[in-house]
Amino acid sequence: MENLLQVGGIANTHGIRGEVKVFPTTDDPKRFCELDKVKLDTGRGYLELEIEHVKFFKQFVILKFKGIDNINDIEKYKGKGLWITREQAVELEEDEYFIMDLIGIPVYNEDMQKIGCMKDVMTTGANDVYIIEKEDGRELLLPAIKECILEVNIQEHYIKVHVMEGLE
Repeated sequence: MENLLQVGGIANTHGIRGEVKVFPTTDDPKRFCELDKVKLDTGRGYLELEIEHVKFFKQFVILKFKGIDNINDIEKYKGKGLWITREQAVELEEDEYFIMDLIGIPVYNEDMQKIGCMKDVMTTGANDVYIIEKEDGRELLLPAIKECILEVNIQEHYIKVHVMEGLE
């Protein structure tokens, strides 16, 4: 498991005083209010930045970092990711997982026959949908509901599913 989790990406600058528009990749953008620091992926490593203040504008989070007071100091980081450590992450409820922990995990049916690997998770209004890349290269879309997702075992590195009729 990775130690860093992405919480957003710098979409653009905001004004001339060093603020940035961040596209959040977290379920709850308000969680930025609880963060003191983030790690900026510079492309050559991580730069730890202290958050000075947080605002919200449409679908974006507006962040101001301490010591970055000019648009020229932050503009070069447009498109770069913002990360936190697992220790900073929100505590997950039962049957909740970080998407990055699911990607690449082998997926098996009820008889423990491998049907593919977890490729991605699509977030929809009703429930998430697991995108599984099957052994033959095709994709299988399974709703993340108890009837389909029988077991997720991050420690043992597998997911057991039931493919309902009509989904295959």
